[in-house]
Amino acid sequence: MPKHALRRVMAASIASAGALALTLTGTPSHATAPLDYAALGDSYAAASGVLPVDVSNLLCLRSTANYPHVIASRTGARLTDVTCGAAQTKDFTQAQYPGVAPQVNALDADTDLVTVTIGGNDNGTFINAVTACGTAGVLSGGKGSPCKDANGTTFDDQIEANTYPALKAALGSVRAEAPGARVAVLGYPWITPATADPSCFAKLPIASGDVPYLRGIQAHLNAVVRRAAEEAGATYVDFAGVSDGHDACRPVGTRWIEPLLFGTSLVPVHPNALGERRMAEHALEVLGLD
Repeated sequence: MPKHALRRVMAASIASAGALALTLTGTPSHATAPLDYAALGDSYAAASGVLPVDVSNLLCLRSTANYPHVIASRTGARLTDVTCGAAQTKDFTQAQYPGVAPQVNALDADTDLVTVTIGGNDNGTFINAVTACGTAGVLSGGKGSPCKDANGTTFDDQIEANTYPALKAALGSVRAEAPGARVAVLGYPWITPATADPSCFAKLPIASGDVPYLRGIQAHLNAVVRRAAEEAGATYVDFAGVSDGHDACRPVGTRWIEPLLFGTSLVPVHPNALGERRMAEHALEVLGLD
């Protein structure tokens, strides 16, 4: 008998046996296998600064309350979490630290679901922009737009010229290692409000004219993340709408992102536990897994 015909006969026999088991017991003959889920990305995915810390790898400052763990808990997925604080796109294919394997090593042909948050550390975009604008804000007493005046389109130019192609390459490596997986690329929730909040200056010392400037840089980063995701055939999870009003200037219990100063997390300007839960819930909704 030809092999393809034999396979059809075997498949029909297995299906018949399963149907018989269902008829006799009233329940399926075996449970659905859990999703094989791998989480990749940087500190926003690792939840750096959120307790409890994942002691299996202290170099990555990863939390067991990060959004990958929430997703795995809600779906019953089998999680492999290789998210790592300070990760850049290059760390998908090379070791970030000694003993920390390239992140795509967590993937294989059996991977069902991949989540990714990456790009904010390329070119030092987040840390350089926040540091530059925070320093300029303090020196100006919160007046004007000293950070924009000094840096102009520098951050945006780097995002377009360097981060975008790096994102495409990183997501291409994900697809190569896990060709059958569903890939979700999560954007970054808002750090700043759309316009300056004078009451927030002590916590986020950005000059009034630089608040929309910094938000514009983040919007550009999210736009190239989205573009790269869509070109890679991945699902982009957009936080522009749902995270509005949950920026670092909001009070505890409302904000998803901790401020630069006087926050409640060990790592400032990063998601807190609430933010991580909301990121997970929105990703589940977009993916239809809620």
